[in-house]
Amino acid sequence: MIDKRIASVREAVADVFDGATVMVGGFGEAGSPIELVHALIDQGATGLTVVSNNMGSGEVGLAALLRAGRVARAVCSFPRTANSTVFPELFHAGKIELELVPQGTLAERIRAGGAGIEAFYTPTAVGTPLGEGKERRTINGRECVLEHGLRADFALIKCRRADAHGNLVYNKTARNFSPVMAMAGRVTIAQAREVVAAGEIDPEAVVTPGIFVDRVVHVAEPAHESELIAAGATYP
Repeated sequence: MIDKRIASVREAVADVFDGATVMVGGFGEAGSPIELVHALIDQGATGLTVVSNNMGSGEVGLAALLRAGRVARAVCSFPRTANSTVFPELFHAGKIELELVPQGTLAERIRAGGAGIEAFYTPTAVGTPLGEGKERRTINGRECVLEHGLRADFALIKCRRADAHGNLVYNKTARNFSPVMAMAGRVTIAQAREVVAAGEIDPEAVVTPGIFVDRVVHVAEPAHESELIAAGATYP
């Protein structure tokens, strides 16, 4: 079996290229891979398309990546949330493109991409601006729009525990988007608070099997987004 452990977050994101599509886990700070995102800022890749549930808060993590001017396009459900100032500023200045996707549709588009499903029909967004211009079909008497699966060149996610082979266990709401993003990323990079030897995680507890994970990096004391924001922290 392949040992997927990487020595540092810097090495883990070293090959992210300009123009790449990057999925970033989240659904709150439990799943926000702040250290990987900060390493991506240091690495310098630009012109990125970022797929995430939201576009960050304060000026750390994903918001800091936006502030650094590295993101050309955002695909998300909640571009503006509590303590979110960077994305609205960039969007209203015409410096970033937005594809707004309902949250359930976003999760299913990512899941479909990871499962090899190219597209699917959903009634969500019918009759709204988000459904305009999309192919329509009536199924079982309900009008639906066609949505396409999402894949990414890289997926950056955060887990509570990992083993050397990339099997992952999550903490609370980190489980919402990270498992499907792990499936949809061509290269999936997981930062883990704890990394153990193979066999130390009960197979019945594994949420993301190692087959979907390419790199594991140990971050023993991950930053908490809310604490950084409360302290007025910025990055870099």
